[in-house]
Amino acid sequence: MLYATEEINRNPFLMPNVSLGYEVYDTCYSDAAAIDSVMSYLSGKQTGVPNYSCNSELPRLAAVVGDSPSSGSVAVARILGLTLFPQISYASALPSLADKTQFPSFLRTVGTVDSQPVAVVQLIMHFNWSWVGILASNNDYGNQGSLKLQSEMNNNGICVAFAKTLSTPPSKENLDDIVSVIRKSTANVIVLYAYATELIALLQSVTEEKIVGKVWIAVGSWIPSAVFTQNDLWATLNGTVGLAKYSSNIPGFGNFLYSVHPLNYPKDIFIKEFWAYVFACKWLSNNTVSSLYGTNATICTGNEDLTKLDSSVYDTKNFRLAVSVYNAVYAVAQAIHNMIFCESGNGPFFNGTCTDVENVQPWQLFYYIKNVHLVTTGGERVAFDEKGELKGLYDVLNWQVSPDLKGDMVKVGIFDDWGPKGEKLVLSENAIKWGYKYTQVPTSVCSDSCLPGFRKAPREGEPFCCYDCIPCSDGEISNQTDVTDCVRCSEDQWSNDNRVKCIPKMIEFLSYDEPLGIALSSISSVSSLITVSVLCVFIRYRDTPLVKANNRILSYLLLVAILLCFLCSFLFIGRPLSITCLVRQAIFGTIFSLCVSSILAKTITVVIAFSATKPNSSLRKWVGSSIPNSMIFFGSSIQTIICTCWVMLYPSSPELNMKVSKGIITVECTDSSVIFFYVALGFLGFLALLTLVVAFLARDLPDGFNEAKLITFSMLVFTSVWISFIPAYVSTKGKYMVAVEIFAILSSSLGLLCCIFAPKCHIIILRPHMNTREFLVSRTNITSKKQ
Repeated sequence: MLYATEEINRNPFLMPNVSLGYEVYDTCYSDAAAIDSVMSYLSGKQTGVPNYSCNSELPRLAAVVGDSPSSGSVAVARILGLTLFPQISYASALPSLADKTQFPSFLRTVGTVDSQPVAVVQLIMHFNWSWVGILASNNDYGNQGSLKLQSEMNNNGICVAFAKTLSTPPSKENLDDIVSVIRKSTANVIVLYAYATELIALLQSVTEEKIVGKVWIAVGSWIPSAVFTQNDLWATLNGTVGLAKYSSNIPGFGNFLYSVHPLNYPKDIFIKEFWAYVFACKWLSNNTVSSLYGTNATICTGNEDLTKLDSSVYDTKNFRLAVSVYNAVYAVAQAIHNMIFCESGNGPFFNGTCTDVENVQPWQLFYYIKNVHLVTTGGERVAFDEKGELKGLYDVLNWQVSPDLKGDMVKVGIFDDWGPKGEKLVLSENAIKWGYKYTQVPTSVCSDSCLPGFRKAPREGEPFCCYDCIPCSDGEISNQTDVTDCVRCSEDQWSNDNRVKCIPKMIEFLSYDEPLGIALSSISSVSSLITVSVLCVFIRYRDTPLVKANNRILSYLLLVAILLCFLCSFLFIGRPLSITCLVRQAIFGTIFSLCVSSILAKTITVVIAFSATKPNSSLRKWVGSSIPNSMIFFGSSIQTIICTCWVMLYPSSPELNMKVSKGIITVECTDSSVIFFYVALGFLGFLALLTLVVAFLARDLPDGFNEAKLITFSMLVFTSVWISFIPAYVSTKGKYMVAVEIFAILSSSLGLLCCIFAPKCHIIILRPHMNTREFLVSRTNITSKKQ
């Protein structure tokens, strides 16, 4: 303030012919002292007289610069606001001081109310901290500041790990409680919203408990301050990051600080005490030692060099509060200048009047100060908003302790509330040192980040920053960290193993390239060749008794039907096509009906042939009739009608089934009509059951080659296969459903082929002596005698 006043008075262009003076009152961090001081200079007496001025001499005081603590400013502002006496604080950051109803004439040069919590949150977000503790002093500054900070944190997705109040003055119980919370908390970052004088006891307790690894976030009320001059706290404070009022360069101020000397200010009662303290010496006054250090201290000579003092003792580079005071003094000077040069008729008051400079009213000067717009010699802009505040402009500081135990407050960035959104905070991360425990930016989270492929699941009863990482479900992905919901893949895609991207689903059908398809197609091919071989044998030996006795035409037809049964299985293998889907079930039903009808016809032929040999048999008239052929036509035609209606009314076509298997698209034929499928299968079962019953009843007829018995056994195999097919078919899906049907087709066809024709081929090829009329007649006679 002294430097700014002298610089203004030397400036011929600012307040020409007018000198700016000052009076200094020390409030000693006491609200009562602040009130006493303001009452004293308002009333003009050492003992203040409320609402009365005893000082008639000019010049009178024009404005108040101060106080530093918010509580003192509140006490003073309530009195000064009654007459709109201008007051400019250089350090009070209490949010409620922006209330112009309570404090109408209060202004400040420390930044806007909201900018400091915003700046703190921006700093926290920059380092990706989401789990932060808050300690606030038990006063208006701490309570209001911490509430605004918590609100800003909640709006930006930052959780409050704990919020504790530091009593003023702090009690042992209060300190023990806070230290216990700090030790137990997993939060590594703690914001301290309090004054320097209130934090020393807390930091000492933390140091005594040897709590390390905590990063303290300091707000402008205590960084920088005398807290950092206490060497025993350096280990705890090392790595502290905080926001302080922007320290612009005041030209010439450093040299001015070095010019301070007791001889230059003989009336200043503090200079000698300051000198004795920083140089650890004593002054001789009337041959009497005057020192704070006792009789063993050296004698102060006045030749001590201020430039040799450490910056932690005498800082001549970082002018934080100094800049705020400097700006406040210049705001008053510029307002007086504007008031002096007011042109009558263009003034701001009633009818364009100006202020009477000889009789300035406080509210008039307040108007001019409130509307000041200037740029100081330090290059800082001074312009108050409607709340009487400046936009926030802060330095980001980092307290660093070097290995040789030297502490230094290093500027590592800046927060400029004038800047565009998203670019207000500028940091040099490489310049930051985080203390002894960390070599890189420490983490402070309740839960570690959920990696891609996982989603966040909130923990019940805990803040939203505390969560568990749950893998995305099948068919869902997350390709970013810390997502709350996984994204479902489209129907034709599926999540990969890591659940980080969607990949096309595998196309599945019973292919010729896979082992199951190869096995089934191989069995079908071999079985078809065997059937053709059997047919060739029967054709080759068509004139032998055995072939004649089994009705050659029916045998040929049955073998052809069995061959078609084997071949129809190929309609089910391979990628389903429109034509194969349309006809395969119909062809399957028709061919198997033909096959079973042929067996039924053979069975009836055997019954008629051998029953007609009995005397007076009623079946003699049916010998040589067309009944077997009618049975074949009857069975196959009905099934053909059923299958034709099925195809025409409910045509089947290929479709992509997304729901059969996870991550797989099954190409299958649509189940156009389940009813028709079971009707066709039911009719086939009816024919098979009818054949089985007839063959079983005819098993004891005098057949030399046991034809009825072979048919009985073959139909037992056939019906067993298809009875077991139904539950197996219903319980499977996708390509395995097709495989079950093919297996049923092959196994039942092989059962018919082996049970009916294998014994005959054995006789024809390996036992030709049994393939004679004599053997056939003798075998028949033997069977007849047994009956």
